[in-house]
Amino acid sequence: MVARFVRYAEERREPAPARIRELDVLRGLAVCGITLVNTWQHTSDAVHRTTTTPTDWLVENLLQSRFFPIFSLLFGVSFVLFLRSAARRTSHPRLVLLRRLSALAVLGLLHRTLSPGEVLLPYALTGALILLPASYLPRWAVLTAGTAATSWAVLFHAGGVWLIPGLFLLGMAVIAYAPGRRALRAAFLVSAPLAVALTGAWLYLWAHPATFRFPFTVSVYPLAGLAAATAYCTGLLLAARRLPWLTAALEPLGRIALTAYVAGTLITLASLPLLTRDGSRAGVLVVSAVAILALVAFARWWTARYRYGPLEWAWRCVTWWEPLPNRRPRSSAAGGPDL
Repeated sequence: MVARFVRYAEERREPAPARIRELDVLRGLAVCGITLVNTWQHTSDAVHRTTTTPTDWLVENLLQSRFFPIFSLLFGVSFVLFLRSAARRTSHPRLVLLRRLSALAVLGLLHRTLSPGEVLLPYALTGALILLPASYLPRWAVLTAGTAATSWAVLFHAGGVWLIPGLFLLGMAVIAYAPGRRALRAAFLVSAPLAVALTGAWLYLWAHPATFRFPFTVSVYPLAGLAAATAYCTGLLLAARRLPWLTAALEPLGRIALTAYVAGTLITLASLPLLTRDGSRAGVLVVSAVAILALVAFARWWTARYRYGPLEWAWRCVTWWEPLPNRRPRSSAAGGPDL
């Protein structure tokens, strides 16, 4: 019976386009940062902190609001890639994509019972309400709408989840325009000093509460986060070729990003009784580092044997409403569609 299932799945499988490895590397980076920030947030919420420790300062000023924008931008990129791939397989790619988003919404609802601030449900809803209609627009209109929506979120809502629609649209525009390596270097040279300047400005404003009576003062924080996210991404991509160990660690993790994101929540909740006893919150850094190393090790082991992570495989099966092969032939290299 198992052999019959495998033969059926192989017969149904369409040739897959090559993955874009750089996207997996960036997803891996985002998973690492989100795991650390979520661990800190869960711990801070559980202890109802009244004082700021060095760990709090580090996370709030250098890590928080720096990694979920990366995840959001990449979701918009993957949205376009999925539509392109699905169009080669079905005459109704948007209907398949809608089923994919519906499955993500169900997973998000389940995940929300453990982590109320999770992003999967907002991602699914925003994808259905914003990205699907935007897929009919020309790329210049998507870029304009993304820029406007992101600016609106920064100026009038101080960022947060309001950034998601704009970043989704910007992700769609990025993959549509496909900027080259020269643009990557230019983006890093602009974003890195800008991130430093904006972070310094925010620290000054925070130390002088009277400044918050001026309009748009709070907008400096999300601007610093977006600039830092851009610098982290472009800097990583520029360094990856010279530091192959980074790619070796982050790429497998990025391939199972959904599984790693949910697993990170489970690890954090299991460690919470221990973390809440640590007044310095330095334990957050230790637990996060151990969790990330464990996830990287698991990702390397899993992706050497399987095409998709456990949750990614289940998600694909629901998306296409059919069983799909996952076991990797021994002779094959890492590959598969970037969906």
